[in-house]
Amino acid sequence: MNKSAIIAAIIDELKIKAGHHLSAARAAHAEATHEESIAEDKYDTRGLEAGYLAVGQARMMDEAADAIRAYAMLFVKKFAAGDPVDLTALVEFSVNKTSEIVFIGPAGGGIEVEVEGRTIMVITPESPLGRLLMGRKKGERFTRKIGPFEDKCRIVSVS
Repeated sequence: MNKSAIIAAIIDELKIKAGHHLSAARAAHAEATHEESIAEDKYDTRGLEAGYLAVGQARMMDEAADAIRAYAMLFVKKFAAGDPVDLTALVEFSVNKTSEIVFIGPAGGGIEVEVEGRTIMVITPESPLGRLLMGRKKGERFTRKIGPFEDKCRIVSVS
């Protein structure tokens, strides 16, 4: 699978995400500064809450922009047979007789992209699944716990 296409799709998705956060930040800022948001008494916090929301959305937009820069400057490692999972690895693993594909990226965990007809989820090394995968090799087995459930997994490929 072409990692350049995967990274391009991730960047496109991050740009969309940043745009949504920018729009939400602008709307919240407009609400916070609108004349109807002026507090009528000490218990009226509409303007204050909208201001907090605007700041939060702006922070999320900045995080998406930082992630875009990280992917734009990302060195993509070529993995040989037997190499362990590391940053920029495309990992396919089986879970209960189904297959999942994840891309180990520097940021943007949770984003899903469609490339070559396959859905690929971005995870970071710091995520719970990322911590389970980092350093493992093709053929290794591990247990993934989600809430009270445990899934038996096996790494099918690392590329």
